Amino acid sequence: MFRTANETQQDTLARFLKAMDAKHPVTITYTKADGTQTVRTIEAYDVHTTKAGDIVIKAMDRESGESRNWRLDRIQAYTVHRTAFVLPEPEPANELGLRVTVNRPTTVVAREMAREDADYWNDRYDFDPEFDAA
Repeated sequence: MFRTANETQQDTLARFLKAMDAKHPVTITYTKADGTQTVRTIEAYDVHTTKAGDIVIKAMDRESGESRNWRLDRIQAYTVHRTAFVLPEPEPANELGLRVTVNRPTTVVAREMAREDADYWNDRYDFDPEFDAA
């Protein structure tokens, strides 16, 4: 088990990206906005950064079977499993059938640099105006 207080957010993100790329589920201890903690096993399939600068992991929640958003800074501890994903990924959200899967920290940086350039963003990435407005 890794405790996020004992590592940098960059290290935590790198481990999640590696787990996502290998399609390994992760069990997290998560603190909700109201301060309550929950333990969930998730299957990450995408990473976003909000305009406020929060890194959000989009993942399938094994308990509910639905797609959920998890803020990286609210994850207190996590364990990466060696098993494989069991839940199907959600269908791509846009009409082109595209969804970017981030599997390297450099891709996260490139996406953030492209946020202000609509032509670059629309050409290369799935843009979700409702999500990015948060």
